[in-house]
Amino acid sequence: MGFTLIAQAKEIKILSPDKKIELTISTNLRNEKRLSYTIAYKGIPVIASSPLGLEFEHEKPLAEDLSIHSVKEKHRKGTWKPVYGEKEFYLDHYNEVSIQFKEEKLPYRVFSITSRVYNEGAAFRYNMLTDKLVTVTKELTGFKFKADYPSWVAGAAQSKYRKASISQTGNGTERPYVIEMNSDCFVALGEAALVDHARMKFSPAPKDSLMLLTTLDGKSVYKDNFSTPWRYVMIAESAGKLLENNHFILNLNEANAIKDHSWIKPGKVIREVTLTTTGGKACIDFAARHNLQYVEFDAGWYGHEYDDAASALAVNVDPSRSPGPLALQEVIAYGKSKGVGILLYVNQRALSKQLDTILPLFKSWGVVGMKYGFVNVGSQISTSWLHEAVRKAADHQLMVDIHDEYRPTGYSRTYPNLLTQEGIRGEEERPDNQQVLTTMFTRMIAGAGDFTNCYFVPSVYEMGSHASQMAKAICIYSPWQFIYWYDRPLGSPIKKGGAGAWASVIEEIPDLSFYDALPTVWHDTKVINGKIGAFGTIARRSGENWFVGTLTDEAINFKLPLDFLEKKQQYEATVYTDDASLASPTKLAIKRMKVDASSILDIHLLEKNGQAFIIRPIK
Repeated sequence: MGFTLIAQAKEIKILSPDKKIELTISTNLRNEKRLSYTIAYKGIPVIASSPLGLEFEHEKPLAEDLSIHSVKEKHRKGTWKPVYGEKEFYLDHYNEVSIQFKEEKLPYRVFSITSRVYNEGAAFRYNMLTDKLVTVTKELTGFKFKADYPSWVAGAAQSKYRKASISQTGNGTERPYVIEMNSDCFVALGEAALVDHARMKFSPAPKDSLMLLTTLDGKSVYKDNFSTPWRYVMIAESAGKLLENNHFILNLNEANAIKDHSWIKPGKVIREVTLTTTGGKACIDFAARHNLQYVEFDAGWYGHEYDDAASALAVNVDPSRSPGPLALQEVIAYGKSKGVGILLYVNQRALSKQLDTILPLFKSWGVVGMKYGFVNVGSQISTSWLHEAVRKAADHQLMVDIHDEYRPTGYSRTYPNLLTQEGIRGEEERPDNQQVLTTMFTRMIAGAGDFTNCYFVPSVYEMGSHASQMAKAICIYSPWQFIYWYDRPLGSPIKKGGAGAWASVIEEIPDLSFYDALPTVWHDTKVINGKIGAFGTIARRSGENWFVGTLTDEAINFKLPLDFLEKKQQYEATVYTDDASLASPTKLAIKRMKVDASSILDIHLLEKNGQAFIIRPIK
């Protein structure tokens, strides 16, 4: 730091505020005049010398024969308060350097790289000044490692994760990409602030098995000045700390653009699939009794979602899903009288044709939010359209959940009406605890995940247990938390519509007290322990109450200190545990005990089990 103008320097070093991370950007790559960078953590190389640069259509790449023209520095230390989140405040502390490069040969183009180094990791992006049409065809950014470290890879947003190594990375591997360098150094590679550019993924270098390359989903075209999304390397001493530091990605996005956000309200959601007036009112009644805030009408309410002729401008129930009848306006009014909001699913086919008409119409109906289904993702055109659709929804005070392959890169900071998204192998796919515990420490670094939490349906036993379902609802963060995904309340016409034809009935048993009390956003979050794919424990605070979820794939015994509690305060802990000896429908026991900050609990979990705790202060 401390640079103002650099005329002859060939490299610039930027340190994190705690001086543990060092990012070096150089105009020499292995003694060639090529742009490169390295990253070190506590003096140990994390990213070895790796290429930087962009390729363009009909122009030579911006990557070589460059000189450093100028350097501008910036330092920031502050906090910001999200509309909602996993913490009440987020620390935003970094050193930033913008390096301007100039070609030493024709056409003497000028561009810059902005780099930020936080205590949580390093990030950089390319900035181009142009007054003509520019087409980015390829990005040259690489990530070179010194050894073939273990990693966790997934080829698509909703596919299974597998433990592999850097050399086993397939083409188009998803981000965040988590790598274990050693027991005290975990790395996550990814992308932040993707708004109007082609999506990035990772692929192996053709001639170097330890080099990962950035691959883009097609070209990106610009008519004037532009910046690419951020490329980041998060670094932490544990997988749990990577997850706890996931606000790093939010920090790389623009601040909240919605001035009046009083209408943005996180909450719990139950899905209505019978597509009937009776089913809708039954869900509303259940939601009102059990502290759920929303009912979502799923696919089929306006016709077959894949029929190009289906119009989301009117209720026209798909007969292949339900015989109806559905008086939607009546249901919306009934929900409003009970303090329960209505959300509507709309498929990409209808969205792409009718979005500008749908949004004001739904607002006039009294709808409060939407689920965008089967949206196109990846290309610059799809990416730009989707984020514009989020902004347009905000103009009509409509909240949004994006389903299927979309993965977050932090846009919910800028437009917090985007409450959640799928981009995750949720419980529609019946993932077991091992897969969930991999998802928890990889995908969840990116941000909220709509996991479609189940409870009464028999597949719970395929995935884990009923207590582990509760633990997942704490561990997998989503401001809109869908619960009882394949379950229907009493009074719903069970034999009608979609999953309603075989869904389990929600029984009014003591277990429901957990979901009744469960918040969906938090004032503080602490990852207590974790091993990717094996076990994990997260403690979250809402007001004065703490919610703790612990989940395991393998049988495990460990001690859980409660030192995150306020000292000199007594608490009552309600503990939800699996107990196969019970005759209850879910084999779940509920116990209560007094605890305080000095308490250390002995936790004994069987294979694929979990526990959930609600810890409340004793007044």
